[in-house]
Amino acid sequence: MDKKDVLSSLAALSQETRLDIFRLLVQAGPEGRSAGAIADALGVAPATLSFHLSNLTHAGLIVQRRASRSLIYTADFDRMNALLGFLAENCCGRPTSVPTCEPVCAPSSAASCGK
Repeated sequence: MDKKDVLSSLAALSQETRLDIFRLLVQAGPEGRSAGAIADALGVAPATLSFHLSNLTHAGLIVQRRASRSLIYTADFDRMNALLGFLAENCCGRPTSVPTCEPVCAPSSAASCGK
């Protein structure tokens, strides 16, 4: 992940509603949530939600897929882990040749995030 990607991701997450959406989708795991379910959970108007989902999608933090007549949104866990890895690179004075921390969360173990 390069600095431009990191800045795009951090800029997207620097807005309160987008941060809430992203955290909700991380909690939802690989199953994701429909736009309607996100709007209901966060009390966000559909037009406002659409704007924020578009911003998060453009930043590469979430992906959407169609399921019947609904759009389902999920967090992009690879992108999230890459962002966290970039931020933690060289933490505690470690040289770049020493591996960084394990990923915080993987899609297959969403229930165990933040261990």
